[in-house]
Amino acid sequence: MTLLSVRDLRISFGATRAVDGLSFELPAGGALGIVGESGSGKSATALALLGLHHDADISGQICFEDTNLLTATERRLRELRGAGIAMVFQEPLTALSPFHTVGDQIAEVYRLHTGATRRAARDRAVDVLGRVHIPNPERRAAAYPHQFSGGMRQRALIAMALACRPRLIVADEPTTALDVTVQAQILDLLDEVRTTTGAALLLISHDLGVVAGSTDSVVVLRNGVAVEEGPTTTVLSTPRDAYTKALLAAVPRPGPPRTVEGAPLLRLSGVRKHFPQPRRRSLRRPEPIRAVDDVTLDVREGETMGLVGESGTGKTTLARMMVGLTRPSAGTVTFADADVARRRGRSVQMVFQDPLSALNPRRTVGESIADPLRLRGESAPRPTVEDLLVRVGLTPAVYDRYPHQLSGGMRQRVGIARALAPRPRLIVCDEPVSSLDVTTQAQVLALLEDVRREYGLTLVFVSHDLAVVRQIADRVAVLHAGTVVEVGDVAEVYERPQHPYTQELLAAVPVTDPQEARRRRDQRRALLESGS
Repeated sequence: MTLLSVRDLRISFGATRAVDGLSFELPAGGALGIVGESGSGKSATALALLGLHHDADISGQICFEDTNLLTATERRLRELRGAGIAMVFQEPLTALSPFHTVGDQIAEVYRLHTGATRRAARDRAVDVLGRVHIPNPERRAAAYPHQFSGGMRQRALIAMALACRPRLIVADEPTTALDVTVQAQILDLLDEVRTTTGAALLLISHDLGVVAGSTDSVVVLRNGVAVEEGPTTTVLSTPRDAYTKALLAAVPRPGPPRTVEGAPLLRLSGVRKHFPQPRRRSLRRPEPIRAVDDVTLDVREGETMGLVGESGTGKTTLARMMVGLTRPSAGTVTFADADVARRRGRSVQMVFQDPLSALNPRRTVGESIADPLRLRGESAPRPTVEDLLVRVGLTPAVYDRYPHQLSGGMRQRVGIARALAPRPRLIVCDEPVSSLDVTTQAQVLALLEDVRREYGLTLVFVSHDLAVVRQIADRVAVLHAGTVVEVGDVAEVYERPQHPYTQELLAAVPVTDPQEARRRRDQRRALLESGS
């Protein structure tokens, strides 16, 4: 039985055609993935399913059961939203009200659609929070969104979607920017919800590894047009369209093994960074936050050292200490046998996670790149900057553009060009590809490898994505709770992990082989059951 049928869907915003002639069907209880890069029309399609576009021209047909959603009245759409079709949005912090508790927000949805009493709605909120494995749901229902972690907020959104027992759940990039282990937990949860409730799932993502183990069929979108569709196993194993092949080719893969025997260039010895907490109605001073706790690590000259771990493990704090932007509470950080704070700027540079916040919005990108050149005495740096822009895959014309006029990938290239400007010996890259599409990510990784070879650089690559680190790094250090729990050559750590935390991280890495993805899901569930 067909639950959702989309025929010749076209969505335009003024002169811009976001979706052009999209058609697909989703059976009751089935799972369909829509994949594509940013701007391909994925989210525009999702919003159209719930009638949430107010400034778009939409034509075609969207039939949910016996209702054409494009011609339905606003009253009918309100009846279907939440009860028939539920949405799990990409960013839960903006989808949830900061002024109301999580439990109250779930209860409100339930009361609106069922007319239940406040007590019954509250009980339902606690029930669905428990079903999405939020610990102590009765207490957590009284918490506000900012008191939840990113993964727990996403679970709360899924709980809200489940409250009214919908027949279709639309999940729009539900795992973007989440750690690999939290991402695996959310995908496992969506699969469990589908199995236990019988709801159909429409999963939207730019990551082929996300849809591989969670969907039965897939539609590949490019510039609003479906270039390929079919069973997930068929599309991902034997793709026909060149664009699908390009997406699969851009998925990170292990690089050729490389052993670097150079002398240590950067040395961390017993490094700690503790952040004191303020007293809160107590005479006793609370324990400090131990962001980095007794890290000893050498980075050899000419190598790429990967630093991996989940959010909150101290990766960024450690990276900032490596370049002298943050002083350690204890221990030493030396670069070429000198305190790194004395070598900061010319010898050591950093590529930041968010280039939009790292670049001055009131200055052209060319002027931002030129600053370190002027500091070293170059009075007319424009020709050098234009050469750098060309070197990182941009055009000289980008010199006069502002950060907001560039795409995310272009801004990250600008960040790399600025880091290269003073000709440093060491560049620390803090999550430089975490928010990029898979093809843009592949381009930035290839660029970093090219400039490393050309300039003889030493790189430290910080990431929560183990697949990316395996492609680019020579050695890897695994960080957990502020300490290094495992370090070694990439192949050795990935193929024969010793620490349980490393094993847990590797088991959560998404893969594009549907059978392998499901095998890993079963493995995670077995580990979870044995642990409980």
